[in-house]
This record gives sequence, C-alpha cells and structure tokens, in this order.
Amino acid sequence: MSILFSPITLGRQVLDNRVVIAPMCQYSADEGRATDWHQIHLGHLALSGAGLMFIEATAVAPEGRISPADLGLWSDETEAALAHVLQSIRRHSPIPIAIQLAHAGRKASTEAPWAGGQSIAPASGGWQTVAPSALPYAADDTRPAALDEAGLARICNDFVAAAQRAQRLGFNVIELHAAHGYLLHQFLSPLSNTRDDRYGGTLENRMRFPLEVFDALRAAVPDDTPVGIRISATDWVDGGWDIEQSVAFAQELQRRGCAFIDVSSGGLSPLQEIPVGPGYQVAFADRIRRETGLPTIAVGLITEPEQAETILASARPTWWRSLAVCCTTRAGPGTQRRNSATRSMRRNSTGVPSRGHTKTCSSRDKTACRTGSGDST
Repeated sequence: MSILFSPITLGRQVLDNRVVIAPMCQYSADEGRATDWHQIHLGHLALSGAGLMFIEATAVAPEGRISPADLGLWSDETEAALAHVLQSIRRHSPIPIAIQLAHAGRKASTEAPWAGGQSIAPASGGWQTVAPSALPYAADDTRPAALDEAGLARICNDFVAAAQRAQRLGFNVIELHAAHGYLLHQFLSPLSNTRDDRYGGTLENRMRFPLEVFDALRAAVPDDTPVGIRISATDWVDGGWDIEQSVAFAQELQRRGCAFIDVSSGGLSPLQEIPVGPGYQVAFADRIRRETGLPTIAVGLITEPEQAETILASARPTWWRSLAVCCTTRAGPGTQRRNSATRSMRRNSTGVPSRGHTKTCSSRDKTACRTGSGDST
C-alpha cells in the first residue's frame, strides 16, 4: 500500500492523503487583494485531490510584503477579496485549506522575480523596510529601520489580527513563516540580529520575539486550529543560525503547543553556500522530530511522487509515518512574461534562493507530499 496516499492527521485536522500543495508566491495581488488570478490558480489546484492546499505567503501588513504584488490579509478589503476566492473554491472542492502568515522584514519592498527581484528604494516606489537591526540583506539594499519595542508590539498585533481574519475565513491550518531570511528568521540569526537589548545577543534573547509572536497567534485562534511554523534549520553561513539552535527553538515551540514544524533552510544571507542535492534537507527534519517528537515537514529537491514514496518507505521505522514530501510543479501567472526568469525561479524552488525558496512534511504519525506552482515560500 502507498504511504504517500494514506490518510494523516495534522493536529485535529484529518487529511485524506499526504499530498500537500505548498505555498507559492504568485506576485499577482492588487494592493494585497486577491485577484481573478488567485481564483483560477487556486481553484485549479483545489481540484487536484491533494490532502491539503496552502495558499501563498500572506503578508500581515503592507510593509511586510516581499513585493508590491504580494497577497495580504491586513484589512477588511484584503479579507473580502480572499473570502471571494475561498467561497468559489469551496463551492466545488472539499479540500482543507491552509494559510502561511508572513512578514518579510528587511527582504520586503522588492521587484517581482521576473522583473529582477531587486530592492526598491522608497524614492522609487518602494517603502521603508524594518528589521531587528539596521543591517540590509544585500550591500546595495536600502538600510532597514531597527525596530523599537513599539514596532515589535505593532507587528505582533498584525500577526494576531491576520490570524483572526484567517480564522473568520475558515482556514483549516495556519503556518507562521519564520524561514528564508524573513522577519522572524532575522531575529533568530546572529548574522541579522545584533541587538543589545532583551531581543538580541543570547539564543534565548534571539528566540524571544518569534516565540512571543507564536504565543500570541496561538492564543488568538481556537485550540482545534492547528498552528505550525516554518523555519530555516541553518543559514549555511559560518557563525549563523544552525541545526543546534533550531533544535532548541523547536523544543521551545513544542512546549507552547506548536502543531508542526516545517523545516527548510537558507535565505538569510547572499553568502550562503548550500550543498544542493535530492532530499538534501530531509536530515534536518529527521533530527528535529527525533529530538522534540514534533510533527515535522521536510523539504528540498523532492520533485517526484516516486521519490517521495521512496523516502517514506526507507525512512526509519520510528518516524516514517510523520514524513511529508514536497513535489513541485512550475506554472504561474504571466507565463509569457516570465519566460526570461524561468531558470532563476526554478533555482529558487530547488533550494538556491535569491530572495525566496521550496517544500516535505512529517509528524508523529503523519506524512504529506507538497506540490505547487510559482515561487515557493
């Protein structure tokens, strides 16, 4: 019997199979509002028969968008636009739907990938970015503003408000994005967080704000809504965030009722050196699951169902039931205008991100395979 196509349970959410459609940035929103593209794109995927469908990384505030065309959930208008898309999907498909809530921090205010993906300065139509410290992602990026405690409180409240909107919209699963060099990852890594207050320095201090956001978000939605988190297990840069710190972070999350951890890597620094190869991140998810007992999502160059099945079948007997695998397809809006950027976008999806990244899943007795289109987040 196929492991990949057997049922799983994520928190209290039962999935018919272990195929999960990954969150994939579409860069096709209008001031954060979902458009007809999202209705067509997500509606198509909702008929796939997958066990769970994630919509793309969804910004909790306008300044948290990766690009001006990112999807958002920060106002009645963005909520209503997304509600229209979800209502259409649910008329034709029973698929459970998940949302990934995100804030890009210093990696916000950039062009869409097919336009080069470069930072947009405020004077050129972008906006002032924020970060734990005033350190840009790349040397020629606009320097971000270091967040003070009032800014931290505002962003935490933005995450809570977005989670409450997601709950009203009826999302079945919520994922907090703390990977790929975005804001919460920026707090975790000593490469991007050089603060000298209670949010910087020691591992305990660097974990503080991401944990505060998780706690607030978890408390804001009902207990039966699974809330998980995506992390980068390592920065792939000497002196940065690594698997040892990721295990410690995962242990703290486990104590706080985290439903699952989605384990990716990289994205924080252009200096990263990633040893890319098939399934190259699976070992990170294995270790975190073994040391915490948490449901774990593993990712990274898992591209075919047969490969996913092989990983599940050959994994250790103590955790095979919880492994989930990401199989990625490539199709997105504006295909003709994207042709020139196809190679670079594929690099992003296979684990060599410029400003973004790709996806697999595991839990104590759960597994899934992710498939999606666009830029994986």
